[in-house]
Amino acid sequence: MASLHRALVGFLLVVLAAVSGAASKSFTITNNCQYTVWPGILSSAGSAGMDATGFALASGESRAMAVPSGWSGRLWGRTLCSTDAGTSRFSCVTGDCRSGKQDCAGGGAAPPATLAEFTMDGSGGMDFYDVSLVDGYNLPVLVAPQGAAAGGNCAPTGCMAELNGACPADLRVASAPGGVGAGVACKSACEAFGSAEYCCSGDHGNPSTCKPSPYSQFFKNACPRAYSYAYDDATSTFTCAGGDTTYAITFCPSTTRSEVAFEMGNLELCGRVHGRHEILDDVP
Repeated sequence: MASLHRALVGFLLVVLAAVSGAASKSFTITNNCQYTVWPGILSSAGSAGMDATGFALASGESRAMAVPSGWSGRLWGRTLCSTDAGTSRFSCVTGDCRSGKQDCAGGGAAPPATLAEFTMDGSGGMDFYDVSLVDGYNLPVLVAPQGAAAGGNCAPTGCMAELNGACPADLRVASAPGGVGAGVACKSACEAFGSAEYCCSGDHGNPSTCKPSPYSQFFKNACPRAYSYAYDDATSTFTCAGGDTTYAITFCPSTTRSEVAFEMGNLELCGRVHGRHEILDDVP
């Protein structure tokens, strides 16, 4: 009943924004995983806040949220969350925002975490968005714009592959301390090793000196549209023209060939997009 109430409130907020005559932006966040995901939301400094910064989504559940005009920030999924019986402190094995409760309350995602990043009504009135693996990966995410006005490179993006099982051993995060148990996340090379070469810092802090590494190529090969390192802009930033746009954000999107073709905008299965190929080798 509580989840139905939250969904109804989110829907009414979107409707009210549309009736007011202002351009209406919204998120529809869906958990298609076989387990509960706790979305976290962090607004950028100076941006209006969302009506919630963290909540639970059971498997198969969705939630609609109105997005303030000009909003910028990021959204991610937290997994394997629980509340300590002794301290009542809430925490998650992956994507934890370290607030001690379901609401992130200004806390960002502890890496590794798959991030969906947005800037609404930015330069030229465009919405900018991407899915980033620069801080590592913890679960598949798809962002698909719906109802956007014509203009920009307005297309679905994300990382639909399940990478935790295939993660290189030196980037792997296990479910239990000491590397014991199943893989539950995959670190970036920056997080794993901390070197300027992998973090694009110091002498490597510009596009000329910070280049893709074998580790970033692991992410890029699996998820060609997602950011794999800091200067991966050319193939990873997407834009939609201003207007009434809903961004459908799905955790664990479908991965059969027919579903991929549909969710990626009815593109050719070989992934011919804007003059380049994105081979969907990970799709059975």
